[in-house]
Amino acid sequence: MGTVHVMDHPLILHKLSLMRDSQTGVKEFREATREVAMLMCYEATRDLPLKTIQIETPLARAKARVISGKKLAFIPILRAGLGMIDGMLELIPTAKVGHLGLYRDPDTMKPVEYYCKLPVDVAERDVIVIDPMVATGGSATAAVQTLKDRGVKHIKLMCLLATLVGLETVQKAHPDVDIFVAAIDEGLNDHGYIVPGLGDAGDRIFGTK
Repeated sequence: MGTVHVMDHPLILHKLSLMRDSQTGVKEFREATREVAMLMCYEATRDLPLKTIQIETPLARAKARVISGKKLAFIPILRAGLGMIDGMLELIPTAKVGHLGLYRDPDTMKPVEYYCKLPVDVAERDVIVIDPMVATGGSATAAVQTLKDRGVKHIKLMCLLATLVGLETVQKAHPDVDIFVAAIDEGLNDHGYIVPGLGDAGDRIFGTK
């Protein structure tokens, strides 16, 4: 059974509070998104396997531990997920990046896929799906299923905010997926937005309405 990891590190909570504030501008919001993503990626990759190698320090020969060649891919859900990619790539610049376009039908609230471009070897990689807002859980659930349909075996989900119902939806459909979230909010309003939330993440990252 996958585990929900709530990231309660003080730096993450502080920067998330800045993102929630309606007075935070586009530049500051974008920077905070990148920084929170970097901090969350640090935790989400804590289980990467290591191997021991021999190196020469300036003073002596020594044993050192390095990541043992694990291949990673980051798959942001367009478009808000793009705001988290740069921070993650600063930590792991060798990761490949795919793009998955989903939008929520305003009438049915169901996810609709409109774009999918993945690394050709995605099935051989450990994948982190990036969905900043897990509201109903529909988009995240559909994204994970898209990857499983393409043979991906090891998937994690990273999100800034989620609701309990959204997390339950993802876990019910994909009980093998670990979820990393910065905060769990109260619920949804009549339009399907997370409350208190931070507004539309994509609009606030890119300065659109």
